[in-house]
Amino acid sequence: MAKGSAFASIQISLVLLLAIFVCSEADLLGPDCCCRGKETNITVYLQVFTGGPNTTSVAVAGAPGMPRTPSNFGTIIVNDANMTQGISNNSPIIGRAQGIYIASSRDGSSSQGIFSLLFSNIQYNGSTLEFQGPGYNLQVGGTAREIPIVGGTKTFRLARGYGFFQTVLQNPVQNKTVIKGDITVIQYPGGGKV
Repeated sequence: MAKGSAFASIQISLVLLLAIFVCSEADLLGPDCCCRGKETNITVYLQVFTGGPNTTSVAVAGAPGMPRTPSNFGTIIVNDANMTQGISNNSPIIGRAQGIYIASSRDGSSSQGIFSLLFSNIQYNGSTLEFQGPGYNLQVGGTAREIPIVGGTKTFRLARGYGFFQTVLQNPVQNKTVIKGDITVIQYPGGGKV
C-alpha cells in the first residue's frame, strides 16, 4: 500500500510541476498572445462614388423589370472604393474596400455583404480583412451595423472580430457616400507578418 501511495504522490507532484511550467511559459508570451489573442482597433473611411468619372460602386444585376438600385430586392452591387484615414476624400489612402453586396430584403432595408479591406499603408501593407454577413444599405444611410470578420491574411492571419459600419456623409450632387468603419480585430498566435 505504501508503494501505491508514494507512486500517486509522485504523479501528482509531476502534474503540478508541469502545470506550473505551462503557466510560467504562457506568461512569457504576454497577455495579448495567450488564448485571448491580441486586440487591434482600426478606424477607416470608405469613399464610395455611385456615378461620375470616379465611380466605385456599380449595380451589375437585378430583378427583371426592376431598376437596379441599392434598395431594390435582388440588386447586386460591386464595389472597389478607396479606404482613407479620414473622412475627406483627400485624406491619405490606406487601402481599398472591394466586395459584393446583394439587396437581400424585399423592403430594401438590408443587404448581404462579402467584402475585403486590402491594406496598402506602411503598418499593414499587403494584409487583408475579410467580412461577411448581413448589413444594411450603406448608400441609403441608417444606423450603424455590426458585420463579422471571418478571416484575414498576412498581419491579420487567423483574425476574428467585427466592424461597425455607418454612413457619415452623403452628397447626392457628387454621387458620394462616406462610410466609417470602426473595426476590432482579434489576432491569434500564428498570425503576423511574413
